[in-house]
Amino acid sequence: MRKFVRYSVTNLLLAGLLGCFNWLYSASGKPNIVMIVSDDQGYHDLGLINPEIITPNLDRLAREGTRLTHFYVAWPACTPSRGAFLSGRYPQRNGVYDMFRNEAPDYGYLYQEEEYSVTWERIGGMDTREILLPAILKPIAYKSGIYGKWDLGISKRFLPLAKGFDDFYGLVNTGIDYYTHERYGVHSMYRNNTRTEEDRGTYATYLFEREALRFLEAYAGQEPFFLYVPFNAPHGSSALSPKIRGSVQAPPEFQKLYPPVEEAYTMGFRYGERTLVPSKEKSYRDYRAAVTCMDASIGEILDMLDQKGLAENTIVIFFADNGGSSKANNGPLRGKKSDTWEGGIRVLALVRWPGGGIPAGKVNDAFLSSLEIFPSLAAVTGAELPKGVVLDGYNWWSTLRGKDPSPRREMFWKRRNLKAARVGNWKWVDMGKKGGGLFDLSKDIGETEDLSTQQPQVLAMVRKKFDAWYRETMIEAEPRGPFKDY
Repeated sequence: MRKFVRYSVTNLLLAGLLGCFNWLYSASGKPNIVMIVSDDQGYHDLGLINPEIITPNLDRLAREGTRLTHFYVAWPACTPSRGAFLSGRYPQRNGVYDMFRNEAPDYGYLYQEEEYSVTWERIGGMDTREILLPAILKPIAYKSGIYGKWDLGISKRFLPLAKGFDDFYGLVNTGIDYYTHERYGVHSMYRNNTRTEEDRGTYATYLFEREALRFLEAYAGQEPFFLYVPFNAPHGSSALSPKIRGSVQAPPEFQKLYPPVEEAYTMGFRYGERTLVPSKEKSYRDYRAAVTCMDASIGEILDMLDQKGLAENTIVIFFADNGGSSKANNGPLRGKKSDTWEGGIRVLALVRWPGGGIPAGKVNDAFLSSLEIFPSLAAVTGAELPKGVVLDGYNWWSTLRGKDPSPRREMFWKRRNLKAARVGNWKWVDMGKKGGGLFDLSKDIGETEDLSTQQPQVLAMVRKKFDAWYRETMIEAEPRGPFKDY
């Protein structure tokens, strides 16, 4: 059972007095940054707008900050999306434009240790020349910690400490079993540069909460700091067992917050055999329970910011790494994770910064993206942007404060043979055999009415812009990453 931190009245008063001192110290200095990322959470999976899911702390964050409704990530799945928002560069430009992932486990294959060590998932990684957010914060005295899912390479030259972070605890690849911390039979939890089994058996979300609170305890009043908490929840479990794989593991105390499921398991197919698998009802229930558990951990982080008197001058950014999985609610958007429909790339996003003029309880419909995070945080902290590096984002603060329209006018996506482009309110999609077309998002957020025939000139304009973007970021850009031939 989870243990919660409790404070006496005296302790709270002392914490409040200390918090006042910390706030006075920090208010004239650089803001702290807390960036929380969920994994495969649906666009509509926020209790404030969806009564089917319980998220009181994310709801609080929305009430105390601003909810972004037109916020996009740069790729519709894990690895390239993360590389993009940490570098401020399109996946095609930074070289991480696909996954570092083995396919054999999809067929129930259990790796041996040495065999796994030479697979693509184990040896792939982000180009070592790429400069990530903590690296530009380090020269201006920020302490940076990451607790959760890394997913940008496992070798030491790719791990967080080589990219500017001061401390790391979490999983290094795209998914694990939430309790054993194994990735298809191989333990995958690391502390800094060393694999560790110290917490085997403890639910992963609790561990990332614990480490985040430890970081805050260490650096409160010794700011500035950058705390990055990329939860693996509510990503599906990467366990090989047919009774687990395909669902999301969640603690019983959070499962009980939702109506019981009559049929927890059903006969189905896994690895080409008929076997017991999680029922659809169980999968949906456990997905929501995992979100609610993550929400409780987010609440602990927000509470500690309050107790330490840091909330006023701390930027809190929350968003999902990509569109929701098949268990998520992406309504009213079309599609899901891995698609270039809106449901794969437009995500739930919240920003709170009371001392920075971000309105409380507001909904902001401006066209923005995760590429804005890098240059925006550099601007507000005074960090120097990397020289000779092309960034693809914009400074969003004036837009978030409601003073100016978004500087972003267009954005482009390519996942293998799947493509999309948004120019103004026009969206062109090519999902191959799954269809596509031209859509007016100002009238058709669900991408239901293809206007290609009615608007051939618009279609030609958007596709021309896509071709120019691809030529600039992929063909003509300096070759980087593990995929290009150089």
